[in-house]
Amino acid sequence: MEAYWENIVVAAQAMSWQEVVAVVFGLLSVWYAKKENILVFPTGIISVLLYVYICFKWKLYADMGVNFYYFVMSVYGWIVWSSRTDEDVITPITKNTSRENLISIVLFAMFFIIMASVLSNYTDSDVPYWDSLTTGIFLVGMWLMAKKKIENWIAWIIGDFISIPLYAYKGLYLTSFQFLVFLGIAIAGYVEWRARIENS
Repeated sequence: MEAYWENIVVAAQAMSWQEVVAVVFGLLSVWYAKKENILVFPTGIISVLLYVYICFKWKLYADMGVNFYYFVMSVYGWIVWSSRTDEDVITPITKNTSRENLISIVLFAMFFIIMASVLSNYTDSDVPYWDSLTTGIFLVGMWLMAKKKIENWIAWIIGDFISIPLYAYKGLYLTSFQFLVFLGIAIAGYVEWRARIENS
């Protein structure tokens, strides 16, 4: 465990300014999501656009594509969250219907199968299924967050939990630590959103 924290310090010292800004705005975005604050989207957009640049620079094209998807969903979510059901009420937090749960599961399965097939057959990834698992979960989680569904937090919690050891295994300790922070915020976000639904 001591080596884990030492590796985080070393990784932090090697960060570029773009990565620092991307991480800070990524954390801010998750925090604002927890608070049901519209700033989740402008802060998130800054973070993902920087990650698009970083991933392109380091030739991480799949991650670059995922972050571009996050950008598109952030724009969509900004529009949805800004919409009003009447003059005084903005789009409320809601739970998935049974149909929406089924759609979420089908989307996850589709993303997972496509990613696993591509990574296992056309790349040298040594963790194609774990990588595909987290990617599929996060893609669905972002879609649910854009639609202001409480289930988005369940997706983030599961994906963050898997990502912590996955990134540590790959030697990306700072990113692993970032997902540990994301996990804590996601759990708090679920609790806070559930309370808001129950009190509405």
